[in-house]
Amino acid sequence: MKKKVISMFLVASMTAGMLAGCGSGSDAGTNDVADAGTNDVADAGTTEEGKVINIYSWNKEFRERVEAVYPEVKETSKDGTVTTLNDGTEIHWIINPNQDGVYQQKLDEALMRQADAPADDKVDIFLSETDYVNKYTDADADVAMPLTDLGIDPETDLADQYSFTKVTASDVNGVQRGSTWQCCPGLLVYRRDIAKDVFGTDDPEEIGENVKDWDTLKATAEKLKEKGYFTFSSYADTFRLYGNSIANSWVSPGETTIKIDQKIMDWVSDSKEWLDAGYLDKNVKGQWNDDWNKAMSSTSKVFAFLFPAWGIDFTLKDNWDGGDGAWGVTNPPQEYNWGGSYIHACTGTDNPQHVKEIILALTADKDNLLKISREYADFTNTQSGMQDAATNDKEFSSDFLGGQNAYTYFTPVADSIEIAPLSAYDQGCVELIQNAFSDYFQGQVDFDKAKSNFETAIIERYPDITEIQWPQ
Repeated sequence: MKKKVISMFLVASMTAGMLAGCGSGSDAGTNDVADAGTNDVADAGTTEEGKVINIYSWNKEFRERVEAVYPEVKETSKDGTVTTLNDGTEIHWIINPNQDGVYQQKLDEALMRQADAPADDKVDIFLSETDYVNKYTDADADVAMPLTDLGIDPETDLADQYSFTKVTASDVNGVQRGSTWQCCPGLLVYRRDIAKDVFGTDDPEEIGENVKDWDTLKATAEKLKEKGYFTFSSYADTFRLYGNSIANSWVSPGETTIKIDQKIMDWVSDSKEWLDAGYLDKNVKGQWNDDWNKAMSSTSKVFAFLFPAWGIDFTLKDNWDGGDGAWGVTNPPQEYNWGGSYIHACTGTDNPQHVKEIILALTADKDNLLKISREYADFTNTQSGMQDAATNDKEFSSDFLGGQNAYTYFTPVADSIEIAPLSAYDQGCVELIQNAFSDYFQGQVDFDKAKSNFETAIIERYPDITEIQWPQ
C-alpha cells in the first residue's frame, strides 16, 4: 500500500494540539496517511466493503440529511450514534464540537492514525466547513480523496452545482476533493412589526430599498435609532460581509505570514462607529451567546439579522418566542456567503462504494436536494433546483416567514457570489480577530492593545506563524 506523508501544516496542528474533533478507536500509530490504492477505487464496487463506515462531523445535521435521502438507511439508534443500512453495514457517527477547533484536533488525530488503523476504525467520511476546508483539500496532505478516484466525475455528475462550491472544495491544482449539499448565500432578515413602525410598510421590496447598500443602510440605521431600535444586535453580525470581500487570503500558500486585509480593518472602524452611534446594542458582545440569542426574541429592539438559510432555520427560529409571520427577508447590503459543510471521502477508506453512493445521493441528485430544501429549509446545491424553488411558492414558501418564499431572494445572491480566497488558517483568524477587537469595541483595551492581543492569540493557536502584517 502506497503511503503519502501528511502536509507539514497538518503535522504542526497535531503537534500543537491546535484543534479538536473526534477520535478513532485505534492506538496512535504513524505520521503517514494511507493512499489505499486510490487509483483503483473507481472499480471498488467489485471489492468487498467494510462493516463500519466512520463519519466525523460536529453535529447531527449531516446525519439527518443522510437519513432523509440515502435510500439504504434502515434505522438509527435512539442516541443517534449508529445508523444501520439495509445491507447490515453500520454508520458510526463520531461527533465533536466545532468551537475552539475541537473538531479539527480530534479529526487530525484520527487522520494521523489512518494508515495503521484496523479497517473498521478507519475514517471513511469527514466533513469540513468553508473556514477550514482548504486545510483538508490540500494536495500534499492527501487526506481527502479526489472525487475522480471514487468514480465521480465533477464535470458531469456535479455539473448542476454552484461553481463557487466546487472551487471551494478543490485543491490548488483544481482537483475537486469534496462536495456539498448546500451553499449558503445570506440575506437580511427583518422584524415586520419594527419595519411597519419605522417605514410604514413591511413589504420586502420596499425594505430592500432601505438596506440596498452600506450608505443607504447607515441612513436607515439613524431612522431606526430615532424610533428606539437597533439596526443589528452586534458588530459580529456584519463580519461575514466584510470577510467575504477580502482580496487576498489570510495566509498565502507556502507562507507563514498572516496578512490582515484592509476589508477586515474596515469592519473594525465601521463597527466602532456604528456601536458608538447607537446603531448596535452594546449589551450584545459577539455571537453565539445568551445575549445574542435573546436579541432574537419578541422583547428585543433589534430590527434585523444577516443570515443564510441555516441561520434562519436553526438559529433565529429556535430563539424566536412569538408566532409565525413576524420576520421577513430581503436583499442584504452586499452579496455574501456564510458557511457550508463539505463532505470528503477519506484517503484509506475501506468503504469506497458506500462513500461514493452517499456523496452522490447527498450532493448530486436534484430531487434529493429539493427534498432537503423542503424539509430543512436548506438552500441546496443545484442551480436548476434552486431556480425551480424560487418560482414555486406553493412548495417552498415559509410559514415562519409569513408565507414568503425566501428562495426568490436567496437565488440571485447565490448567482453573484465569488468566494473569498481561502487558507487553512481561516477559522482561527476569523474567530480570534473578532475576539480581540470585541474588547476594543467595549472600551476595555485600546486599538493597539487589541492588535497585540490578536497577535498573541493567533500565534498560540498556530505556532508555525512567524509574522502578522497589518495594512498601512
